[in-house]
Amino acid sequence: MTAQPVVEKPGKRRGRAARKKARTEKPVSFLPELDRRIPAVDLMTPDQLERIHDATMSLLETKGIEFRDDESADLWKTAGARVDGHRVRIDRGHLMELIATVPETYTMVGRNPARSVTLGRMKQVFTPAYGSPNVLDLNGQRRYGTLDDFTAFAKLAHMSPAMHLSGGVLCEPLDIPVPKRHLHMVYGLIKHSDKPFMGMVTARERAEDTVAMARILFGSDFVDNNTVMTSIANCNSPLVWDQTMLDAAKVYAAANQAMLYTPFVLGGASTPASTVGSLVQINAEALAGIAFSQLVRRGAPAVYGQWLATVSMKSGAPMAGTPEICHMNMLVGQLARHYRVPWRCSGGCSSAKIVDAQAGYESARNMYGVMMSGANFVLSTAGYMEGALTQSYAKFVLDAEQMEMFYRLGQGVDFGELEAALETMNEIEPGGHYLGTSHTLENFERAFVMPELMNHDSFEQWQADGGEDANARAVSRARKMLADYEPPPLDEAIDEALLDFVARRERELPDHVT
Repeated sequence: MTAQPVVEKPGKRRGRAARKKARTEKPVSFLPELDRRIPAVDLMTPDQLERIHDATMSLLETKGIEFRDDESADLWKTAGARVDGHRVRIDRGHLMELIATVPETYTMVGRNPARSVTLGRMKQVFTPAYGSPNVLDLNGQRRYGTLDDFTAFAKLAHMSPAMHLSGGVLCEPLDIPVPKRHLHMVYGLIKHSDKPFMGMVTARERAEDTVAMARILFGSDFVDNNTVMTSIANCNSPLVWDQTMLDAAKVYAAANQAMLYTPFVLGGASTPASTVGSLVQINAEALAGIAFSQLVRRGAPAVYGQWLATVSMKSGAPMAGTPEICHMNMLVGQLARHYRVPWRCSGGCSSAKIVDAQAGYESARNMYGVMMSGANFVLSTAGYMEGALTQSYAKFVLDAEQMEMFYRLGQGVDFGELEAALETMNEIEPGGHYLGTSHTLENFERAFVMPELMNHDSFEQWQADGGEDANARAVSRARKMLADYEPPPLDEAIDEALLDFVARRERELPDHVT
């Protein structure tokens, strides 16, 4: 599709086939972070927002929240919170003092500085889906993910203009032992893309290994003074931060690396069956996590996160793309802006099992709500299926193109082009057309988005070209992208040092979780 960055145009060709070839053979281009030019939707009045804030503060002061880790509980106790075992009760004034030390914006530096991105305030970044154990592969088979799949998705993310990060757990490479899996994922994210990446969080030593690999790549002093990755910590709703997530948070915050402090919410199951009730709990959990990061290191970048699905009261299964999720994103966004912290949610989510109408409807509706809510860090914008259990190759490339269109939506409207448009209107008599005007010839490639994976031909032309549906077109695109992929350059000495680190840690780590 037509993207914003300027890239070298292929040589002039003639004819339909030549035009199609020119489109599909364009060089890789990259979009910077989106600097939003459309307003976010605020659903709450000031009085309603204050009521939610007050209810949140009362919940943390009276009921409290569990930090199920002795070291973390001691940090809270030393800081002056009321601590009873692992139950922490936080005074609202103290909490707001800690939240005030969080940067309102921060920059993630890519190993290619041109791929660095800033998020917060009006700046927005998009990232691929995260964490699925399964893939829907290029042959239409649902199976366990492998390291080869992980590598392929890292390459697709690198080549997708609107993917601002190479990703995190793009899929679980289940052919690698769990204690060693993080090493290969971090190396793959570094090796196959020069965009910023996400760190591993499933054990303290895995977070430490991730930071160590970042230090090899960038240098220790650079990492201490710059943010090069953003990782995720999920709260166990309701109201529990567990040791695994807290250990990761301690490692990353101490190293000046960003974390998404994210309640993992199943509306109606782990929160009340109420949008506004869920909002209070999400707010308490996220703010407590963010405040904790500031106990570890004042000024460490931290992001107000939330992952939300509503639960079907028929089956108990999580649902995606429901109106309440859109409402919740808008409400959380308004709260995050009130607290002046960056915030995160998930984008192209679907419960669909194949790339069908459900996958498209749910993902588009969910993502449109995200855009209207003004999220700064949008996780899971590409490939997400089956409630995060499956990562799809076809849906990845379809979603990635959709994100270029959402990017254009977020740029708003350029009124600077009005005079030239009025001028050409004066050239055309009533009943004429604009197809041959100099204005059209100069602007048609950038005036309107022209998606390539959505077919707009006549039925007859579509049939003559093979009659492929969107899934088939996307599979072909993914195959071509992977065939055309060229790795971004990586200094040989750094690559060798990373491989040496991986090899040494593999010798030290067991093959099985103990």
